[in-house]
Formats: sequence, structure tokens, C-alpha cells
Amino acid sequence: MLKNITQAQIKAELLSELGLSNPHQVPKIEKIIIGAGVGTLAQKDKKLVKEVQENLTLIAGQKAVVNKAKKSISNFKLREGMPVGVAVTLRGKKANDFLNNLVNVVFPRVRDFRGFSKKSFDGRGNISVGIKEHLVFPEINPDDLVEIHGLQIVIQTSAQTDEQGYALLRKYNFPFKEKN
Repeated sequence: MLKNITQAQIKAELLSELGLSNPHQVPKIEKIIIGAGVGTLAQKDKKLVKEVQENLTLIAGQKAVVNKAKKSISNFKLREGMPVGVAVTLRGKKANDFLNNLVNVVFPRVRDFRGFSKKSFDGRGNISVGIKEHLVFPEINPDDLVEIHGLQIVIQTSAQTDEQGYALLRKYNFPFKEKN
């Protein structure tokens, strides 16, 4: 089920497909950022922030960091230094392994999933994906959960245009809708 794709294969295919003259112009995955907001969870219980951090660490295979508020905002009942999110940044082999896991294991487990729109790109070849429940990751044991939370996954590429980013992610078998 897991398709092993080498970087050299992808680079050679993209070089001819995109009509690029220099191999250094071929887009590649620079980093993948996985994040989860814990704003309202943190106000209820401090232990939930620790649980979200442990879940992200399990999912990513790398320690997640807790992001804290830089300023107090009274309308949101937010004080300086309170935890507002948890994030982890993956680069290199870990990013490629996570992307392979995401495409071949996680997305097929999402209910009623039909693919992402080509309009999901940000104009610079990067894509942002939201997942409502982190239970779709096989690393998470549903019996140990206290709270279900969502995740935001940003795949940052070195592509200059959305078309280049789309072509790169298609080589990784990223699921896109055929019609938008």
C-alpha cells in the first residue's frame, strides 16, 4: 500500500514536466508544520495542553512545542504567557515520511473524503490542510483520549507558483479533486 517514491525520480519527472532548464529550479518540500490551537482548552484544564502536546509528538515523531500568548487580550480572556497553541515543524526525511503517512494512511481513514481543491493553494505553491479530528492518525489510541481536537497542517514548498506546487504534490500522490 505504501508507495516508496525517491526524490531523484520526482526531480527528474518534474524537470521535464514543468519544462525547467536548471535542476535547482525544481520545487521540493521545504517543511511541514503541524499545529493545534488550545485557546479554550487551556482555560478549562492545564493538563489538556500537555495531552495535545503529547498527541502532536506522537503524530509527528518529534517533540512539539507549546506556543504562549505574547500579549494580553481582555476580550478573549487571554493573558500574556498563557498557552494558545502547540506546533511542530518537520524538515527533510521526517517531513517526507510524514507526508507519505498522511497521503497513504491518514487521508483514506477520513470519512467522506473526496480530495482537496486546487484552490487550496496560497499563491506561492504552499497548501494548508485542516483535520477536524486527530483520531484519524494511527498513532493515537482512542481509549487514552480526554478531548478530541483538530489539527492544521501546512505543507511549505519551494515552488514559485500554485501550478508547480500542485505538480509536486501530485508526484507524492496527494489527493486532489479532479473537478473544482
